[in-house]
Amino acid sequence: MKFMKLGSKPDAFQADGRCIRYVTSELATDVVVNVGEVKFYLHKFPLLSKSNRLQKLVQKASEEISDEINMVDFPGGPKAFEICAKFCYGMTVTLNAYNVVAARCAAEYLEMTEDVDRGNLVFKIEVFLNSSIFRSWKDSIIVLQTTRSLLPWSEDLKIVGRCIDSIASKTSVDPSNITWSYTYNRKLSVTDKIIEDRLKFGERNDSVPKDWWVEDICELEIDLYKRLMITVKSKGRMDGSVIGEALRTYAVRWLPDSVDALISDAHSRRNKFLVETIVCLLPSDKGVGCSCSFLLKLLKVAILVGVDDSSREDLVNRISLKFHEASVKDLLIPARSPQTTFYDVELVYSIVNRFMMQEKSSQGLDVERNEKGTDDFVLGHGSLLGVGKLVDGYLMEIAHDPNLSLSSFIDLSLSIPDAARPIHDGLYKAIDEYMKEHPGLTKAERKKICGLMDVRKLTIDASMHAAQNERLPLRVVVQVLFFEQVRAAAGVHAPNNNPRDASHSTTNTDEEWEKAAVEDDRRSLKKQMSRMKVKDEEFQKNGKLSKKNSKNSKSVVQLLPSRSRRIFDKLWVVGKGHGENRSSETSGSSQSPTSLAPGDTKSSGSSSRHRRHSIS
Repeated sequence: MKFMKLGSKPDAFQADGRCIRYVTSELATDVVVNVGEVKFYLHKFPLLSKSNRLQKLVQKASEEISDEINMVDFPGGPKAFEICAKFCYGMTVTLNAYNVVAARCAAEYLEMTEDVDRGNLVFKIEVFLNSSIFRSWKDSIIVLQTTRSLLPWSEDLKIVGRCIDSIASKTSVDPSNITWSYTYNRKLSVTDKIIEDRLKFGERNDSVPKDWWVEDICELEIDLYKRLMITVKSKGRMDGSVIGEALRTYAVRWLPDSVDALISDAHSRRNKFLVETIVCLLPSDKGVGCSCSFLLKLLKVAILVGVDDSSREDLVNRISLKFHEASVKDLLIPARSPQTTFYDVELVYSIVNRFMMQEKSSQGLDVERNEKGTDDFVLGHGSLLGVGKLVDGYLMEIAHDPNLSLSSFIDLSLSIPDAARPIHDGLYKAIDEYMKEHPGLTKAERKKICGLMDVRKLTIDASMHAAQNERLPLRVVVQVLFFEQVRAAAGVHAPNNNPRDASHSTTNTDEEWEKAAVEDDRRSLKKQMSRMKVKDEEFQKNGKLSKKNSKNSKSVVQLLPSRSRRIFDKLWVVGKGHGENRSSETSGSSQSPTSLAPGDTKSSGSSSRHRRHSIS
């Protein structure tokens, strides 16, 4: 810390209790100066030789036949006046970053200028400020902190502005040219860790991180911090990512962790102003600067403290630009009255919709094209696939909420295009969890929510779980069993990526829904079996391949529970029959595939091939 000593005489000031200060001298004191609650017993001559204001006050007191001078509004209080009085006596005074502003304001108040005496206190303090304080990084910050208690004097003397300019200029210096000390206690990055390790072996550290300055300015109050950051940004030499890190560090420093502390009467107004200030200081380029996780946490606090609509809207827009970087935990924003759900589902739904609109406008994404099978186009957009996983994970979390309506669940599920879900395992888990937590769903509601997923996009593990799931409608279990059998028989181990529109099924009546499902199953079966014709011709030439394929088919059936095997028996009859009516399809008179398993031989594999030809 920089300091300056003034005067050479020993300190002769003495105290008598807390409220009396006097100078030990052979001469009796002849004037009393009241500064606040403290009385100073002093001599007129040394004071009047340096202070123009004291000359006027002493003259006025003499006219009133009084030896006391009152200065109630003295800037800096008794301590600042004592510094000025000691300077008048020529006693040793030490100025530093903590008392220099108070001394400067007090000297200005007493009019201790060059007009009264050459080399007066105002001149000496200005030299100290310009030559030492404003050239020091940490001293400038300390001085700026002390100016708050000395307003408006510190503002009128332009000490605040000069401190801010000094600090802002230093933040813009090339890190390689920084030679002063700074605080940096945050978690080291990989690069910084390497540098730290080198130091252990005696190598010199010449690397300074770009955000070296953000922790030191965190001690500033929010009003001064705002002015400083505006100045830093106005210089245009600071990366948006560094600005974002500075704001994040400040928020962590000052925003309390607990909800009770955030909304307490004593701090709610301050926290509200703090959040609104941080939002207005966010980098102008909304796509960079702050992480989506930080923005979502800031949004949570903003909702709790009740920030204005413009700040909240700005946050939502910024989050929607980086929504693919979020995590499910970040999205768990508590709902506020009059909402009855645990979490603010409407807010997340709004963010997802904004993300999709921006994605379509910036990337030319056409949802209808994706539904027609342009998967290569979609796979090039990791952000869209990331949002698909994020939404499914969020659906899984909110599915536990008994107050979550079915319409809200469905709307959020449909807010992303089908192409964002190449795999439906996450959606299936969310649907299953919702049905488990809402046992009162009607049959129509279960069909409606299950219509969101496409069983052809389930992995084998999810399909096996679904085949044993008693909560699923019978039609869904039938579809799962059918497609798993076709996949096993055809040797396909990946989900089909050309699904029909799942939402279409929710618009039909129950009867039409069942017919559509059966017809779709039959068409898919015919398509798969037509592919198998080509394979059968090859299999007939190689009996080993035919036998292997037969074993794959049996293994899937044998893994199914008894209920699912019975359904599978009926399904096989539906795919097998020609011209049979609905009653014969569901009569269950066909032989169970599992009952044939013990007697399977190479000849049975051959008969299996003949059966496949008859189906097609």
